[in-house]
Amino acid sequence: MALDPAPAGPSLLRRRLLQGAAWAAGGLLPSGWAMPAPPPPRWPVRPVRLLVGFPQGSSPDEIARIVVEPLSAVLGQPVEVENRPGSGGQVAATAVARAEDDHTVGLMPSGHLTVARLMQPALGYDPLTDLQPVSLVATAPLVLCISPQLEVRGNAALRAVRTAGMAWQYGSPGAGTPFHLGMEMLKAAAGWQALHVPYPGNPQVINALLQGDVQLALLPPSLTVPHWRAAKLPAVALTSATRSALLPGVPTLAERGVRGFDFEHWYAIAAPRGLAGAHVDRLAQAVGRVLRDIRIRQRLQAQGWQATGSTPAALARRMARDVDRLRPLIERQHIRTP
Repeated sequence: MALDPAPAGPSLLRRRLLQGAAWAAGGLLPSGWAMPAPPPPRWPVRPVRLLVGFPQGSSPDEIARIVVEPLSAVLGQPVEVENRPGSGGQVAATAVARAEDDHTVGLMPSGHLTVARLMQPALGYDPLTDLQPVSLVATAPLVLCISPQLEVRGNAALRAVRTAGMAWQYGSPGAGTPFHLGMEMLKAAAGWQALHVPYPGNPQVINALLQGDVQLALLPPSLTVPHWRAAKLPAVALTSATRSALLPGVPTLAERGVRGFDFEHWYAIAAPRGLAGAHVDRLAQAVGRVLRDIRIRQRLQAQGWQATGSTPAALARRMARDVDRLRPLIERQHIRTP
């Protein structure tokens, strides 16, 4: 028996479902008859917690608070930011990995979803087995900046750092941060030898650059743009594959001659491994819808980020790519985080 190909109205569909159930109960289900698949369970059914491993006012906190209100509207349930600072964001990431309530997810930086376990073997979770990707949210290039105390700019700066060898130093907010890993990748690609000097945070790195205590740094656009617009901090190049509207006119490293270099800082939403795939897909679709809103895109750009949604599968590929690129560097240099 074949189903009528014409669309069935609610009453007809109900009669067929009841008829099919009766036949199945009596063992009389005709050959070729397929019962319609039940609809996926409704989700979310209560407020969703979005854990952020950094304090209020931090960059990831700002990203989260830009997206939660429209995301709540799309999902039909409140999405609430919960700040869980500690251990460079690992407290929140571990809490997400161990969550069992089906309504806890996290907004995490790239390292927490890729190489965190490589740099901290005693980490309380494995990002590749205990978390599942949901969607990218925001990406940004890093900005290669040079101390204004130096008298070189542009391509001449790249030649100078190579010639200087270990006489030049670069600052970062510490080992294992994207700003440290990105510069070590760049050193390998460009043949540089500049020495690493860690600081408590990027504001201190910028002060060191301005004063000439270090000669180089990779910095986030959000902190770079004000100094760059005021002509106080020279921006040499971007680490992304393409130019960015965040710093119009600043070329990429590839344009400066460092061929094939592509490194971005990013934030993404991840869920516990046990969250049902249908729920993960629903959340990813909702995030994508929010990030297509021009108002949300503009608000993120004002904070130095590009709105970048993705499918769970696309985020998983990006995670795998980052691990493949960074693992040899981390193992070769024995990079560890506290």
